[in-house]
Amino acid sequence: MNRVEPKKDWVLTPDAFDQLLQWLDQGVSSSGESYLEMRRRLVAYFNRKHCPAPDELADETLNRVARRLREEGTINSDAPAHYCYIVARFVLLEFLRKQQPQVSFSEKLLFRQTVSVDEMPDMTEVQEERERRWGCLERCMAGIEAVSRDLIVRYYHGEQRTKIENRRAMAVKLGITVNALAIRACRIREKLEGCIHKCLSAG
Repeated sequence: MNRVEPKKDWVLTPDAFDQLLQWLDQGVSSSGESYLEMRRRLVAYFNRKHCPAPDELADETLNRVARRLREEGTINSDAPAHYCYIVARFVLLEFLRKQQPQVSFSEKLLFRQTVSVDEMPDMTEVQEERERRWGCLERCMAGIEAVSRDLIVRYYHGEQRTKIENRRAMAVKLGITVNALAIRACRIREKLEGCIHKCLSAG
């Protein structure tokens, strides 16, 4: 079973857990009921996404929220549940990436010009940006011809030597040179990048 790795070198301490409980309660003590309800809702969320370990992913989500609270003292959000769901979507994305390593091309295409996390201290913005870009990629990939979609995915599949051999085999199958194949892939990529940029600008 694939697992989402917890944040390294950090453990949920009793003090951090108490701080999380207080933040979820929003000033009105619920004797832990707010935490239990939030956890139930997160488990249900991951269940709806057909994850094989919804309890584990829910706990990882709440641990990440607790860690940020511990590090920053507070989290500015319109509601604790809203922020927890944002973190949950980020945890889900990480889980799906590990389930689908073949999308490395998509990662390169989407995040080649993305600013680093260090330049964006608000992790909420980073999480929302990742989801927006993946949504745009899906729409743009669906909007190109099937043959182009197949070519660009296969062109970036694999690593190093495997990728080189794969491209040679593609060129032979298409009856063109490797350079001609590279030009085709470049044109498709430019079209996708333009589509993604337009999609993000409209959003």
